[in-house]
Amino acid sequence: MDIEILGRALTTLPPDDDHPYRTGPWRPQHVERAAVDLEVIGEIPADLDGVYLRNTENPVHPAMEIYHPFDGDGMVHAVGFRDGKAFYRNRFIRTDGFVAEQEAGHALWAGLAEDPGRSPRQTGWGARGRMKDASSTDVVLHNGVALTSFYQCGDLYRLSPTTLETLGKATWNGKFPSDVGVSAHPKYDERTGELMFFNYSTEAPYMHYGVVDGNDNLVTYIDVPLPGPRLPHDMAFTENYAILNDLPLFWAPEALAKGKYASRFYPDIPTRLAVIPRHGTTADIKWFEADPTYVLHWTNAYEEGDEIVLEGFFQTNPVPPSGGGTLYQRMFRFLDSNQLGTHLHRWRLNLTTGLSKEERLTDVTSEFGMINQQYAGRRHRYSYAATSPAGWFLFDGLVKHDSLTGSAERYEFGEGVFGSETAMAPRIGSTAEDDGYLVTITSDMNRDLSECLIFHANDVSAGPVARIQLPERVSSGTHSTWAPGCLISGWDDPTTALGL
Repeated sequence: MDIEILGRALTTLPPDDDHPYRTGPWRPQHVERAAVDLEVIGEIPADLDGVYLRNTENPVHPAMEIYHPFDGDGMVHAVGFRDGKAFYRNRFIRTDGFVAEQEAGHALWAGLAEDPGRSPRQTGWGARGRMKDASSTDVVLHNGVALTSFYQCGDLYRLSPTTLETLGKATWNGKFPSDVGVSAHPKYDERTGELMFFNYSTEAPYMHYGVVDGNDNLVTYIDVPLPGPRLPHDMAFTENYAILNDLPLFWAPEALAKGKYASRFYPDIPTRLAVIPRHGTTADIKWFEADPTYVLHWTNAYEEGDEIVLEGFFQTNPVPPSGGGTLYQRMFRFLDSNQLGTHLHRWRLNLTTGLSKEERLTDVTSEFGMINQQYAGRRHRYSYAATSPAGWFLFDGLVKHDSLTGSAERYEFGEGVFGSETAMAPRIGSTAEDDGYLVTITSDMNRDLSECLIFHANDVSAGPVARIQLPERVSSGTHSTWAPGCLISGWDDPTTALGL
């Protein structure tokens, strides 16, 4: 393995740090590396072509009081594949907040679980304001460039998908909604080149929806009026529609009136789902009601006759009982899929009658589902999700859900080994939905190392066909994406394709 040090971040974290989400599988990285000639156990498929991109939270300074794992600065990891070879890179996203805190040598903004009034800097980002935009949540590809995003609305940072160099912020030719930003999960349609997004805030109309075309022009941007401030996290789309949500878990109005941000679940308020023509107006929005829940992530949506079919992860217990324990154990129960009782669920929204139907698709507890992105917005059959150990925000295995039969094919990483959100990479010339590979990064606490694993998507339980050793144990994190080589600018150049 040939390793090059690209840079180091200034960190003031204590050497004896004992925070549960800054140690163990969540131990942050502060060194940026590039590596080629990686050691491979097995064989990298020659028809795997593109880059696996994964966003992680990597704190560099202690919290003012209470650190939440979503507070960490964004660091993207890239494992690229071309002609049976692989390369690796990791780099911090040069956000405005990261740069300012590197210059100051300490934290300048309060975190998600802290009082924003304590921030040394009283300006900032986020749906509630006065937060640091860490850009550490999601990563997607649009116009050949990787875009990273923040949990509660912020800028979109542009990165080279091969070198991970920060290329600045998305501007959309001067039309980026910088007053509100963009929420964590903008959606890219490979067939049209369009990027769909939403944002939300504490000011009426509380939500907006927009579309950016393949030339980075903001071509649609409309109000989505809501009864009050909400906490949506994700959206879905079909060939002709976008689906947004108004869910009954949001900031308590009485707390907001006092400048506090305490979320509460209201079980007597129904789930509301908004269906909007992709380039529609506010007047075109149709609302549907369903059973009260919270959905952190949707997997896909598609059109079937008069119906919009939507799939995602229904939470049985959006506010699980505290059950005692330490402050962190009580706080982080909201990150435990087992306590939340998340399972794959289907909603059917009839555009003619205005009625909705819903059904549970499986009893398997899982979250963070991904699909073959060539099927995004179209009828799909398979999704690939993560399973979690009780009590932790970690991924201990993956499961392939079959929405047609209800079956679930599972693979466990093994005791003390934790993975990341698993992306589906269609192979070159693929002819079926699961004709391709699953790619994920694991952190092995037993051997203190990380590997990139490659599975056949049509035979998950058989285990990985290749294990690629990475130069350092990678911290746990949130989201990932697959960037096909054909969509990356300059990929035809062998030097670019090997990340050199």
